[in-house]
Amino acid sequence: MYDAIVVGGGISGLLSALALGKHGKNVLVLEKQGHLGGNCNSYQVDGFWVDTGPHAITHLQKGPLRVLMDKYFDYIPTFMDYGAYYVRTPRGIRPIPSNLREFVTFDALPRMDRLMLSQALTKTLTLATFGIDMSKESVYSCLPHNLSDATYDFVDTISYFLSGKSMRETSIHRVLYGSSFVRDSVMYESESRDQTITDHLTGQLTNITALGRLVTNKTAYAQAYPRGGLRAVLGSVLHSLPDNVEIKTGARVKEILMDCGRACGVSTDEESYDAETVVYSGFAKDLPALVDCLPDDYLRDLGKIDQAKSLCIWLGLSQQLKEFDYIGSEVWFREKAYWAMPISNYSSTIAPKGKQLVGFMFVVKETVKSEKKRAMDTIHQVFPTIEGQTEMVHYQVTIPEKAAVSIDGYIPDVRTPVPNLYLVGTDAAPQSMGITRAAYSVIDLLKRMKEDKHLS
Repeated sequence: MYDAIVVGGGISGLLSALALGKHGKNVLVLEKQGHLGGNCNSYQVDGFWVDTGPHAITHLQKGPLRVLMDKYFDYIPTFMDYGAYYVRTPRGIRPIPSNLREFVTFDALPRMDRLMLSQALTKTLTLATFGIDMSKESVYSCLPHNLSDATYDFVDTISYFLSGKSMRETSIHRVLYGSSFVRDSVMYESESRDQTITDHLTGQLTNITALGRLVTNKTAYAQAYPRGGLRAVLGSVLHSLPDNVEIKTGARVKEILMDCGRACGVSTDEESYDAETVVYSGFAKDLPALVDCLPDDYLRDLGKIDQAKSLCIWLGLSQQLKEFDYIGSEVWFREKAYWAMPISNYSSTIAPKGKQLVGFMFVVKETVKSEKKRAMDTIHQVFPTIEGQTEMVHYQVTIPEKAAVSIDGYIPDVRTPVPNLYLVGTDAAPQSMGITRAAYSVIDLLKRMKEDKHLS
């Protein structure tokens, strides 16, 4: 009998197991694959260490991952400053504007468009910071409707790489978070929900500060990349797991067991396990296949979960190219848009000496086969000489986040309608992106379990 069973050994499941284990719970982690980490992992291809897609760990300074690391990690990985975000143009790279001052000189877009975008951003941020719910407002609905095609392409590209969806489907709230105009403020240690006069004044100051970011904001605020790649984060989590956390790989859960309407364990292809609570970190959309008694309205909501698929092309280059002589990442927004990141610039251990590793991320809109061809054509069009410098090509097809934050999509709560059954992962929290988003769900899990008397 376990105190908790965690279904899935991705980063959200492992962070959950780590936290629960450090609270003294006997935990079993069941992972269907032969390896752990999910999208938070690195592996070697022809001497290059590739991540599972390019990553930027957001809101590291005060966000949920920092809270979990400070409280539960025995060893914290070394993080490098993420650097800057750029847009690549035929004339080279330009920093992506993250405040009104930078928009003035952003010559990748027409001057009049820059002025109109600045006005739209000011209006939207003002509404958001003073409590207007913008989660169901699309990016497109907040734009002036007489912009140039180039500007629409640019905004559409930014939307796709923040949510996996177009500007007509992406929430403007997602863009404000992704651009650091709205920043995470994690105060999870407070047990009281009562708003005092001090809380109210702090909220007003926060609003004023957010508006001030129209002038001072930096897109890469508190963002980082782990030295040595994502495997450094995974290694730190695994190193920190206490002895009361047990992990079984190659163990596919086929059913979540029920007793009197409550989750009481799981069964795999080979064995059944009893537990006081079950934490499910797989795709919430797949939960109905494991649980028979979910309410009809919950089933309908789970069916509304939106997802996006991405194609990452890793190129191992025989030498370090001047085109990628920067720290950070870039976007190309003409025709077939991409997000690219030369990750070997962060650490000499990621690529063999004198060589370079660059990841190009594309949104898959049609078939993977057709997208691969179009993607490679785009890379060779933007960098005509890169083919002669390429000695390794590696493809990855992933779902970078288990639920896209779109205006019509659904994000389930950590607490399910089934007592003792909880969700964690990038489909159980709407805030931020990637590993940070997964960490948000784990923070919420601990909070809900305390409320439900499963944690003291």
